[in-house]
Amino acid sequence: MSDPEGGKIRIDKWLWYARFFKTRSLASKACQGGHIVLNSATVSKASVAVGPGDRIQFFQGPHIRIVEIVAVGTRRGPAPEAQALYEDHSPPRIKKADADADIRTAAVAVRETGSGRPTKAERRALDRLRAEGEPD
Repeated sequence: MSDPEGGKIRIDKWLWYARFFKTRSLASKACQGGHIVLNSATVSKASVAVGPGDRIQFFQGPHIRIVEIVAVGTRRGPAPEAQALYEDHSPPRIKKADADADIRTAAVAVRETGSGRPTKAERRALDRLRAEGEPD
């Protein structure tokens, strides 16, 4: 059982209480799949006990989440109650438009998506561009 006074609780249950996963079974599958890191050790069981002060790392979509447990909680309540259970240490999210712009500027030669395979002449032109862009 959960102890709201700073005790321990199963990690899958806490992730569900804190609203990181829609269902407890999804949280359990993430734990069993090795996608959750607790205090720099990979979790392989959903029954691992966590408490205040523990740090959890996991991917939520394309973004990494790093949270520190502040409270255990007693139920899966509304979002403000769930947000009080943890302190977020995640790096700031990059907007998709900015990320796409960074990728485009980093690439020396950019092809339009859906334009098919390059011809031999286009490949040679791309190779020349890449060779010019490489540092000596």
